[in-house]
Amino acid sequence: MMAMILAVLSTPAPRPTPAVGGGVVGGGGPGGGEMPEIKDIAPPFDLFGYPTWMMVVAGGVILAVIGLMIWMVVRWMKRRPAVMPPSPREVALGALERLQGEAGVALPYTFSFAVSDVLRTYIGGQFGLHAREQTSPEFLGEIVQTGRFSDGDRRLIGEFLVRCDMIKFARAEAGVEDNVRLLGSATLFVKGEVE
Repeated sequence: MMAMILAVLSTPAPRPTPAVGGGVVGGGGPGGGEMPEIKDIAPPFDLFGYPTWMMVVAGGVILAVIGLMIWMVVRWMKRRPAVMPPSPREVALGALERLQGEAGVALPYTFSFAVSDVLRTYIGGQFGLHAREQTSPEFLGEIVQTGRFSDGDRRLIGEFLVRCDMIKFARAEAGVEDNVRLLGSATLFVKGEVE
C-alpha cells in the first residue's frame, strides 16, 4: 500500500495544453469549461525615468538654491536702512498745519486747548520736559531753570500760556483773531523763528 501512495505522489499532474485561441484545453475547472489565461505581472513602472541618486542630488540642489534665496532676502532686509520716525518738530508742525484750517471756525475755548496741547507735546518731546503734566506756572518755572530757552522763547511761551489760561479757565472773551494769534505764536516757537 505504501508503494501505491508513493507512486501516486511521484507521478506528475497532467498539464493542460494550450488551445489555438489562447484558452486552455483539458484540466478545466468545474463543468469542464475553458479557463481564462493568466497574465504575467507587469514590470515596475519608472515614474521619473531617472535613477534615484540623480533625483536625490537634484532635490538637494533645489533645497540649496531655496535656502540661498531665503538667506539673501533676510540679509537684504537687515541691511535696509530703518525708517526714521518723524522728529517732534515735524509732528508739531503737521499738527499745527491741520489746526490752521480750523482756526476760523473753532470755538476759542476748544482751539486754545488743542494748540496748547500741541505746543506742550512738542516741548516735552524736543526738550525732555514734562510740559503736559504741569500747570502753566510750574512749566514756566522749569523753562527758566533749564537755561535751554532764549529770552524771546520764554517771553513768547509766557504770553502764549497766559492767553490760553485766560481763554480756558477765566473764560475771557475771545474770537477768531485769538485763535490765529495763538496758532501763530505756537508756529513761531516750533519753527525756532522767535526773535
